[in-house]
Amino acid sequence: MKNKNIHIRVDEETHETIKRKALESYLTISEYVVQCSLGKQIFVIPGLDEMVLEQKRIGNNLNQLAHLANADKISVAGLDEMIDEHHKLTQTLNELLERRRWR
Repeated sequence: MKNKNIHIRVDEETHETIKRKALESYLTISEYVVQCSLGKQIFVIPGLDEMVLEQKRIGNNLNQLAHLANADKISVAGLDEMIDEHHKLTQTLNELLERRRWR
């Protein structure tokens, strides 16, 4: 239970830097300062949001192909393998995002 406060004074530049880094890490300022103070690594991966969005789009396309293949409207070689690989990558991305360390 968080029931203790710590107050610090910083100059404007330092405040803006901490605020920007917390925002980039998808953390509150408090969470960011605490994690840094405890020596926890915070990783920011530029473009991760776009990568997740693209992964969702690819999954949607694979799903549409699977429906067409199951209806015998098209024949796609290796579709099951592509779907399996997409699923593995999606699971890995989700695990990274759930840890809230990567963003």
